[in-house]
Amino acid sequence: MPREKPRATVRNIADVPWKQFPDHFGGALSKPLVNPENAAAKHLDYRISMYQPMAYVKLHSHKVQEQVFHVLEGEALIDLDGDRRVVRKHDVIHLPAGSEHAIQNTGLSDLVFIVVTTPVSDDA
Repeated sequence: MPREKPRATVRNIADVPWKQFPDHFGGALSKPLVNPENAAAKHLDYRISMYQPMAYVKLHSHKVQEQVFHVLEGEALIDLDGDRRVVRKHDVIHLPAGSEHAIQNTGLSDLVFIVVTTPVSDDA
């Protein structure tokens, strides 16, 4: 029996509900747009995140996952392996596996950023 070809998907961002993932606090929300649960993606998780002022994700690292954050709106304070800096619109942050990081919206308006994670699981 031949394997079924993975199907391409088109989804409008408005059709995906906001979700607060574990260890995200104070209105740190994401819309999981493409991942193995809702598309034929095997190797990546693509989401848009919106953090209200003072919202944050706690300091953490990933064993095997790497991430890219692309800031679209707002500004935040990001901790990267013990260094702290402000990031804002058009900044792109690459987080290699093992990099300890946290991000908090310290601005006056919503922080909006794209998050791309690969692989989708952090199981080593």
